[in-house]
Amino acid sequence: VQLQASGGGLVQPGGSLRLSCVASGDFFKINIMGWYRQAPGKQRELVADSSNGGAINYADSVKGRFTISRDDHKNTVYLQMNNLKPEDTAVYYCTMLVTTTYNTNYYWGRGTQVTVSS
Repeated sequence: VQLQASGGGLVQPGGSLRLSCVASGDFFKINIMGWYRQAPGKQRELVADSSNGGAINYADSVKGRFTISRDDHKNTVYLQMNNLKPEDTAVYYCTMLVTTTYNTNYYWGRGTQVTVSS
C-alpha cells in the first residue's frame, strides 16, 4: 500500500490550500483516513481524521478553519485549509488505516510541506 500526498506550498496568512492523498495497492478497505503535521522542533500531531463510520475529529487549533473529506471510490482523502496562520507551517502527513489480505495497519505518506508566510 502506498500513499501519495500533494497540494502543499507557500501561502500568505489568511490564504487557503487543499491537500490530497491517494492510496494505491492491493487492499480491501480503508477504515480511517487522516492528516498529521510536524513543525520544526515539535512532535507530530493529529490535524484531523475521518472514519468510514462517519466520525470526524479535529485538533482544537484547526477547528472552524480546516475541513477533512474523503472519497472512498477514489481512495482519497482531502484537507481543505482556510484562513491559514503562520503556526500552521509544518510538514503534513496523510495516514490511512488499511485492511489487506494479511492484516490491518496504518500506512503513511511521505509528507508535503506547507509554509504560511508573508
